Amino acid sequence: MDPILERLAIREVVDNWALWRDTGQFDLLRSTFHEDGVFRATWFNGPFSQFLVASEAAWKRGGRSMHVLGGCSIELKGHRARVQTKMEIVVRALVDGVEVDVNCYGRFFDFFERRDGRWAIVRRVCIYDKSCMAPALPGTEIKLDPALLDRFPEGYRYLAYVQSRNGATVDPDLLTTRHPGVEQLYAEARAWVDAGVE
Repeated sequence: MDPILERLAIREVVDNWALWRDTGQFDLLRSTFHEDGVFRATWFNGPFSQFLVASEAAWKRGGRSMHVLGGCSIELKGHRARVQTKMEIVVRALVDGVEVDVNCYGRFFDFFERRDGRWAIVRRVCIYDKSCMAPALPGTEIKLDPALLDRFPEGYRYLAYVQSRNGATVDPDLLTTRHPGVEQLYAEARAWVDAGVE
């Protein structure tokens, strides 16, 4: 297959993931990952099949989050690819009765594989750059618990704060741009892609 068409097929999966996840189209969302795919983010770490179940439950409860995608870099070798996509997570939530908007910026870091002619994600890891919080109604005071806020690194601090206050368990040692674990992830991705040469 033409490498350009391969890259377009991969990017389509990345775009479809965000659109289908944010609009509650979970039957379609399933196709963006292979059956053995795994996903790691602030509030979830495990099989993508379980992420689907948890995401659909949150959707039915009225959860309000969106994913805005930016530039995408694709390293392709044979039937495997390493894909990084700039992203912004946008969440509307309540903090002690105050409606807030949280923005978190980072990257989706994806391990892609083509199986039976179909590109899909095998592993997705989120890398977080920074986050911020603002009241939905400008000028409204937000009172935060400094002890809880200080548990999380700058990369996803305010997103983790909101998620924690709303019942999620958030890992305080996830990957941020300068986390030492990022280099290990890069090494794993290089080995993954190199093994895809046909």
